[in-house]
Amino acid sequence: MDPTLRNSHAGVGKPPCVNEKRKTGGNMFQKIVVPVDLTHADKLNNTLQIVADLAMSHGAEVCYVGVTATTPTAAAHSPEEYATKLAEFATAQGQKGFATSAKALTAPDPAVDTDKKLLEALKDIGADLVVMQTHAPNATDYIWSGHGASIAAHADASVFLVRS
Repeated sequence: MDPTLRNSHAGVGKPPCVNEKRKTGGNMFQKIVVPVDLTHADKLNNTLQIVADLAMSHGAEVCYVGVTATTPTAAAHSPEEYATKLAEFATAQGQKGFATSAKALTAPDPAVDTDKKLLEALKDIGADLVVMQTHAPNATDYIWSGHGASIAAHADASVFLVRS
């Protein structure tokens, strides 16, 4: 098993963060992906509540995805430590009453590679919905788009951006 994958329901017959064929009919969302920056996890309360509500109302699994550097960061000293912290974060969120999993990704320069890594992960996971926190637009967004705008423009899944 890929060591970057952690799952709160390991051993129940399906790999974490992988969407099986979507059922016809039934719930609209089965796999919700939430990009998480663990250095700012304390500022995600509104987003996390929205995700919990959506997951429980649709019976969906939530996969928390994070991108970290290959070098030490403020969130973790190594990619392995980051993967463990992200898995713990996902498990804690799952205590609210829905299935969770986590997928930690590494990039030499997350500031440059985050969007590309997230888009690849969304396809691999089979996300039907991405819920991510974003900031109010500012002047720099006219020159460089934020992560939320980039994901919304290029993802195959529906994207729900939550303003902080």
